[in-house]
Amino acid sequence: MTLDKLRIRSIVAAPLMGDSPKGGWSAEIRPDDSVHALIAVHTEEGITGYGSVFTNGGLVEAALTVLEPLYKGENALEPERVAEKLNQNSFWMGRGGTLTHTISGIDIALWDILGKALGQPVGRLLGGIYRTKVRPYCSLLMEEPDQMKAALEPFVEQGFRAFKIGWGPFGRRGNARLDEEIVRAARETVGADSQLFIDAGASDAYWPNGLKWALNTAQMLRDYDAGWFEEALKPDAIDDFCELRRQSPVPIAGGEVLTRRQSFLPFLQRGAFDIVQPDATKVGGISEQRRIAWMAEEFGVKYIGHGWNTAIGVAGDLQIAAALPHADIVEFIGGSAYVDGILTQPFNLDSDGYLEIPMKPGIGVELDSQKVARYSTNAAALFSK
Repeated sequence: MTLDKLRIRSIVAAPLMGDSPKGGWSAEIRPDDSVHALIAVHTEEGITGYGSVFTNGGLVEAALTVLEPLYKGENALEPERVAEKLNQNSFWMGRGGTLTHTISGIDIALWDILGKALGQPVGRLLGGIYRTKVRPYCSLLMEEPDQMKAALEPFVEQGFRAFKIGWGPFGRRGNARLDEEIVRAARETVGADSQLFIDAGASDAYWPNGLKWALNTAQMLRDYDAGWFEEALKPDAIDDFCELRRQSPVPIAGGEVLTRRQSFLPFLQRGAFDIVQPDATKVGGISEQRRIAWMAEEFGVKYIGHGWNTAIGVAGDLQIAAALPHADIVEFIGGSAYVDGILTQPFNLDSDGYLEIPMKPGIGVELDSQKVARYSTNAAALFSK
């Protein structure tokens, strides 16, 4: 095998369905809905890399057909160049949607290939290892106050020491007292020593609240030592985000629906966020995530990746966290089959509530073909050589 080039033979997608976790959306996700897809990049030389995409699997399959003339035969050892080629030559079909999401998964898979070919973890190839373990925050939907406790308790017992609750009834009932009762129930359940983050989910359809609601809610969250207030406003309300950040007593986070670095720049330049949250499975992949994270560093904005995705997405997020000086926490969906149920060796917390960052070549995890087959009719295509 020559290491100057590994040629892309094919790229395939396996939409995941059958156990899709609830999203908290107004039009709620059903278990058989596809909102995530796995991607495999197969090379002529036999090395395969894996990626993850946060969008409908049918859209990913269609995008791969559109992009095939651009990626077939390309050098799989050059993820950043290949991903940029795909972006530059598809802008006229729409920047930031299905094609960008699909390129994200391709880019992650190409980094996986590069690491496997060189025998190195992706984190080292991204510039160096700042840490070998990182704290995951257990990400859960909000429930009614009496149910919030029951939803959190199993994950407290598992050893998580950081939690994010979001969406659900919060901010959607016109009832500030209910919002506070939900947060109070969560804080009492996780305890004073655990981190607690709040996600309003204002990118949901027909979000009913504006700046004044967000300002009042931020004041309430201070009393419960909230680590950040996420998606408190509609995603394009940049003026309101700037004002909210200026007045809020708790850090303001956002950016999960933005894609590519160009979309983030005005939010960073104008000081809209304390914490920026791009999602590697949507924003353009590991290549784009790294560029946004370092750009945020120059503006004094903390990077914490959004990660409502799969085990492959988590693995990519862990490698990115290894390679950035201040990326000390990653998102981890609580109880998702697509996180807990598709790897040969699932993620496990240590006694301090940390995840070890895999130091194996590539993104460092291995899909279990039989497990994946439970959730995708196209699973076999991921593993064919």
